[in-house]
Amino acid sequence: MSKKVQYELEYPVRCSPSILYEFLSTPAGLQEWFADKVDYRDSVFSFSWNGSTEEAEVLEQEEDEFIRLHWKHAPKEEFFEFRIQISEVTNETILIVKDFAEKKEIADQSQLWDYQVKDLFHRIGN
Repeated sequence: MSKKVQYELEYPVRCSPSILYEFLSTPAGLQEWFADKVDYRDSVFSFSWNGSTEEAEVLEQEEDEFIRLHWKHAPKEEFFEFRIQISEVTNETILIVKDFAEKKEIADQSQLWDYQVKDLFHRIGN
């Protein structure tokens, strides 16, 4: 199995950082777009899709700025992160998604994130 590499995707979004952060860091917000069902206990999110459940531990977070999670089944150095930045040029809110994938899978994984983020934007009226 080849080593996974980190990749990053950027999405401009018409939404305040605080509203966006709610959709990225709370069970109710994540359940709107990321998974069918989301539970949270002791810094661990349980995400359910079609009856199967995956757990992700919160590694770090800062309100209205970012949340970094680690899939419990993944190697320790891997994580996925939602980061919120404000463009200095356009003053636009930008969602940055960081994740890990094998090089040959980055295009497919990016497409999956595109689909998920499109659903998120639909939920926040973007």
